Amino acid sequence: MKKLKVKDLAETYKVSTDEVIAELTRQGITVKAASSQIPEDMVELVEAYFDDLYHGEDAPVVKNDERPRNKSKNRGKEEFERSGKSGGKPGKNKDHRNSESSSNGNAGAVVDGVARLSAPFIVKNVAEAIGKKPNEVISELMKLGELLSINQPISENTLRKLLKNFALELEIVKAEPVKTALEADNDYEMPAPADDPEKWPERPPVVTFMGHVDHGKTSLQDRVRNTHVVEGESGRITQHIGASTVVFNGKPITFIDTPGHAAFTSMRARGANVTDIVVLVVAADDGFMPQTVEAMNHALAAKVPLIVAINKIDLPDANPDKIYLHMQQNNLTCEDWGGTVGVVKVSAKTGAGIDDLLERILLEAEMLDLKAQPKRPAVGTVIEAQVENGLGPTASILVQNGTLSVGDIVLAGEEFGRVKTLINDRGERIKSAGPSTPVKLVGLSGVPEAADKLVVCTNEKLARQEAEKRRAASRALHLANQTISSAEDLFSKLNEQEHKSLRLIIKSDVRGSGEAIEESLKQLPSEKIGVEVVMNGVGAITENDITLAAASDAIVVGFHVRVNPGVNDLAEKSKVEIRLYSIIYELLEDITDALTGRLEPEKREKELGKAKILQIFELNKGPKVCGCLVEDGLVKVGSKARVFRNKQLIYNGEVASLRRFQDDVKEVRAGLECGIRLDNFVDFIEGDVIDLYEIELKKATL
Repeated sequence: MKKLKVKDLAETYKVSTDEVIAELTRQGITVKAASSQIPEDMVELVEAYFDDLYHGEDAPVVKNDERPRNKSKNRGKEEFERSGKSGGKPGKNKDHRNSESSSNGNAGAVVDGVARLSAPFIVKNVAEAIGKKPNEVISELMKLGELLSINQPISENTLRKLLKNFALELEIVKAEPVKTALEADNDYEMPAPADDPEKWPERPPVVTFMGHVDHGKTSLQDRVRNTHVVEGESGRITQHIGASTVVFNGKPITFIDTPGHAAFTSMRARGANVTDIVVLVVAADDGFMPQTVEAMNHALAAKVPLIVAINKIDLPDANPDKIYLHMQQNNLTCEDWGGTVGVVKVSAKTGAGIDDLLERILLEAEMLDLKAQPKRPAVGTVIEAQVENGLGPTASILVQNGTLSVGDIVLAGEEFGRVKTLINDRGERIKSAGPSTPVKLVGLSGVPEAADKLVVCTNEKLARQEAEKRRAASRALHLANQTISSAEDLFSKLNEQEHKSLRLIIKSDVRGSGEAIEESLKQLPSEKIGVEVVMNGVGAITENDITLAAASDAIVVGFHVRVNPGVNDLAEKSKVEIRLYSIIYELLEDITDALTGRLEPEKREKELGKAKILQIFELNKGPKVCGCLVEDGLVKVGSKARVFRNKQLIYNGEVASLRRFQDDVKEVRAGLECGIRLDNFVDFIEGDVIDLYEIELKKATL
C-alpha cells in the first residue's frame, strides 16, 4: 500500500503542517507531527478528501498542481465519511458540503430549510446531516428534556422539535436497504482462479433425508452409515442437523440429516438449500402426512431432484400402492406409473433395499454431473453452530467448493477467525476438507447464524473489518425496525403495549434449536396474548440471563442446557422462573398452555425415588456413568430425573440407561447400588442427588 505523511500533504496542497494536522484531527485521524504517517487503509480517502477540500468550486486555486481532479465533486468527502472516520463537518465550504449525503442515508440533504432524513434517527447522524456538532445537538435535546448519548436514536416527535429549534423542517425519506452478507462488496474474499468449470473434477453428492416425524429418516440414515445417532437423541427424535459421509461402490456420498418435527421447518428448508438430492422418506403404513408434503414443497422450491424411499416395508400393514397414489395426488409421478420420480422400497430395521437406495443416489448424481474446483479458496455454508466446552465457538460447515485448510482466515456471517482445528464426521482431526465435505470448524470469534455463507479471506484485518461492518449494518437495521417513524407507528406501538405478551429468554445448546423454537413460538395462535422472545442465545444459563430476565419480566427457558453454579440463587432472589427442557414437544406444550391461560399445565408429577451419586466411572467408550445408591423408592429407565447440587437444580432430563454390575436392567429399587447414565448430562460430581419422577398425563380443562 502507498505510504503518506503529514508533511507530504502539506507540500502537495501548499498549506502548513499545523493546518493539515488540525483538519485530520477534526475528521477523527490522530496525528501528532509533520512526520506522522497516515494509516495505510485511509490514504486514498484522505487524498480524495483533501482534493475536495482544496479543489472545490469555492476553494482557492493552487498553482503548479498537476494532480487529476475528481470527476464527481466532493466524492472524497463522501467516501471519507462513509468510512466512519469523519466525526463532524469541515470548516471550509461548510454550507456546500452539508447538502451532500453521508454514510447512513441520514445525512444530507438540507435544502430550503428542509432536512431529508431516514430512520433510524441517531444523534450523531442527525448532527452530521444538519451540519452541527454532536454536542450542540445533545445540548438542544437536553433543553427538550431528552438525555441521549451520541449513538442513541431520537424519536420522530422529538426530532421535529429539535429541527424547529434550528429553523428546519423534517421530511422522512425511505432508507436504502441494508446490504446482506451475500450482497456486500467482496474485496475481502480470496480470489478464485479463472478456469473452465467443464474441466473441474467430480464432487460427491450432498443428500438430505426429509419427511414426516417418526417415519424413520434417522434410522434409515443410521442403517446406511452403521452408527447409532437415534439412540443418543432425547426421546429418539432428532434435535439438530448433522452431516456425515459414507462410501458406496468406491464413491463418497455426503448425508445431511434434518429433523422431522414441524418445529424445525426452517432447518429443513436450510437443508434443501445446500443439498443436491432429497430422499423423501415415507412410512409404508402411514403414507403422505402434512410434514411429508411440507418437506416435498421445500425440495421442489429449491429445484432439487427427489427420490422417494418407502420405509418400514417389512411391516405387515405396509401398502406401497397407497404411497404411489399419494404421490400422484401431490403431482409426483413414480417411474412405475410412467413418471420420472424414483421410488425405492427399504427397511431401516432389516436393511432391505439400502443398496438399491444408494445406487439410485449415485445414478441421480451422475445425471446431475456435479463438479467442483478443489484448488480454489473454500466457500461453504454453516449447517449448525454452538459453543463447546474446551473448544469455544464451533461451526459445522459443509464445504461446497474449494478446499478449507487449517490456518485459513475465514468469514462466516458476522464472525471471523483463523481455522485452528478441523474435525470430520468421525471425530478425527484433519488438515483440510474438500468439496461436499462436512467438517466442524474451531477458531471463529463467535457463534455464526445457521445458513451463513463461509468464505476464505485475504487477511485477518480485512475479515475483521467486514465482520464489524456487517455487525454495524445489523444493528442499524435493528434500530430502524425499533424506531417510531410515523403517527401510525406510534399508535401501533401503544397497542402493542396494551397487548399482553409472555416474554421469554431462550438458551439452547446449538443455534439451530433456538431458531426453530422461536419460529414455532411465533406461529402459536393467540389474539389476547403473544410470545415475545427477548433474547435467543447459545450455552448454559448464566447470571447475565437472569439479570436480563428480571429487567424485562421474562421467563428463562433452557433447551438441552445446564444452569451455571450460583445462578439459581440469583434467580430466586430476582423472582425469575427457570424452565429446563430436553424435548421440544414438552417446551411447546407448556408455552401453548401458558398462552391459553394455563400458566401451570395440569400435569401430575408422580415421585418414584431418590438416588445419591457415590462415585463417577470413566468408560473407554461412551459418556461417564455415575455410581449411585438408591435411597428411596426406585429408579426406572426412561423416568424423568432432576439433578440437585447443594439443593440447587442443575439438570432436568431423563434416565437413559441403568446397570447392575455388568447387566443392563430396567429398574432398581431402594437399598441397591447401580450405575445411572443420564441423557445429555455428564457434569455430575460425587454427592449430587438425583430425584426420579414420572409425569402422569392428564388433560387440563379450562
